[in-house]
Amino acid sequence: MATAPAESQKTARIKITLNGEETDVSFAPYKTLLEVLREDLGHTGTKHGCELGECGACAVLLDGKPVLSCLLLAWECDGCSITTIEGLGSNGRLHPLQSAFANLGAAQCGYCTPGILLTAKALLDENPHPSRDQIREALSGNLCRCTGYLQIFEAVEAAMVQIAEWKKPGA
Repeated sequence: MATAPAESQKTARIKITLNGEETDVSFAPYKTLLEVLREDLGHTGTKHGCELGECGACAVLLDGKPVLSCLLLAWECDGCSITTIEGLGSNGRLHPLQSAFANLGAAQCGYCTPGILLTAKALLDENPHPSRDQIREALSGNLCRCTGYLQIFEAVEAAMVQIAEWKKPGA
C-alpha cells in the first residue's frame, strides 16, 4: 500500500488555475499531473488508466487543450490553467456534453467518460460544428470498452445544438 510522501519530500510547488480557481500545491517533484490532481488536490474524476498515454482516461484540459495528465510532470504545469471533469459544468448546471451523454446513453461504466467529455469540449471549443469524421478523429485517443462509440458520437453531435443555448446569459 502506497503512503503519502513525507513533508520533506514535497519539494515542488506550483501555482495553477484549477477549474477557474487559483490554487497553490506542494508535492513530490516526481509526481505526474494525474497524481497531483488525484492525490494532492482530491480531483478524482480524472482517472488512472494505462498510465502509458494510450487510453485517454486521464485527459484534462491544459490551457484549453486536451492533454494526457499521466504523461506530464506536474511541475511542468506551473502557471497554467487546468480543467478537470469537476470543472466542466457551471453554476450547478451540467455542461451540454454531460447532459447529452446522460440522455443518449453514451456512458455505461463511466470510467472513460471524463476524458472523453473534456476532449470533446476542446473539439467543440475549437470547431463548434465538426463532422462525424472530425469527432471520430478528435476522440481517437480515448478508448471505451462499453459503448461501441456510436452513442458517444451522437451525444457530441447533440451537444453541438445545446451549447449555444447553454452559453446564453440567464439560460
